Amino acid sequence: MDGTLADGVVRVGGDARQRFYDARGYGRPLDRNRIELAPVEAAHLLSRGDLDAVVDESAAVDTDDAEAAAGSDSDADGDAPTLDFREFLVRTGATLRFAVYKDLRDRGFYLSPVREEWPGVDAATAATAIDFVVYPRGKGPWDDEVAYRIRVAGERERISAASLGDVVLAVVDEDGDLTYFETDGDPAIGEAGNEDGESASGTLPSTVDADLLDDRVVCYGAAEDLYERRFYGQRLLGRNADSGPLQLSLVEGAYLAQRGVVDVDPDAVVALGRDVEGERFDRRLRTYAALRDRGVVPKSGFKFGADFRVYEEFTDVDSLSHSTDLVRVGAPDHAFYPRDLSLDVRLAGGVRKRMVFALTAANGEIDWLSVARVTP
Repeated sequence: MDGTLADGVVRVGGDARQRFYDARGYGRPLDRNRIELAPVEAAHLLSRGDLDAVVDESAAVDTDDAEAAAGSDSDADGDAPTLDFREFLVRTGATLRFAVYKDLRDRGFYLSPVREEWPGVDAATAATAIDFVVYPRGKGPWDDEVAYRIRVAGERERISAASLGDVVLAVVDEDGDLTYFETDGDPAIGEAGNEDGESASGTLPSTVDADLLDDRVVCYGAAEDLYERRFYGQRLLGRNADSGPLQLSLVEGAYLAQRGVVDVDPDAVVALGRDVEGERFDRRLRTYAALRDRGVVPKSGFKFGADFRVYEEFTDVDSLSHSTDLVRVGAPDHAFYPRDLSLDVRLAGGVRKRMVFALTAANGEIDWLSVARVTP
């Protein structure tokens, strides 16, 4: 059985609907038992031997030039090249998508390429950069249910952070191995809308005596309220000390100074932060404030290669549990290289934490994005 390539799809007649769509979820049904296939679906059927060849009507040549059709046989009239699996991959450039499509088929899923008016694809999905919709096991394009929305990328491709969220990123590395990343554009972090920045431990103190020294703020009172109950700063005399001054990071110091908690000039702290980090400091301060406002406790994530580690359950320092999230701060127009994304996610998973990205302008809204490895 042959198919015909024209207008970006492969059309197959005969009993194609019964054989391919009804029985195995390939393609989109047409009239008279015909179907049309996206190129990646046709490539999969060619690789299985379910299609013998594809006649490329979109590249028809004159009869006199038929013998010059590079590497391809011609049909009976010599007008259209006939493509086998290898030639079809070259013609359509579907190699990366084919690798993912075949892998998901081998895992027992039916899936549809994202094309306008294709089964399982709504208008909103068709307008995105998504490549496939994947149906739950045991279901297909005739069911109104989607398990995953898949975006395909090579390991050297830059991927806009704004294009992720509620999609599974399928990365094909240079060896052809696949890694799947589940992305969530609305991860649950604390309690959104808690604008006072306070936890259940009570109200923050005010005008605590403090100095701006080097790249930190050192304060000389209210250690019980700030450190013991709220986990701001660290003991200057060491974590085992029971008393003495607290050292606050520049982000902590700026946050508390802006709220009148420590008696230093907030503009001076922010200015020093900008001298040290540039505009990135404003993004980190904005993210820190947003995390505190959600009722969670952010601390330095330096030891994990991130901006913050986050504690969601906190009563006092003595009952401190493991942090739950690692947060990396970025600009709204940030783009990932899959290799860097893989490093972040692998590290977070290795220390039993979730990897979260906070994409924010210095004083704007934050777009949160969590990323984790997933096995479909």
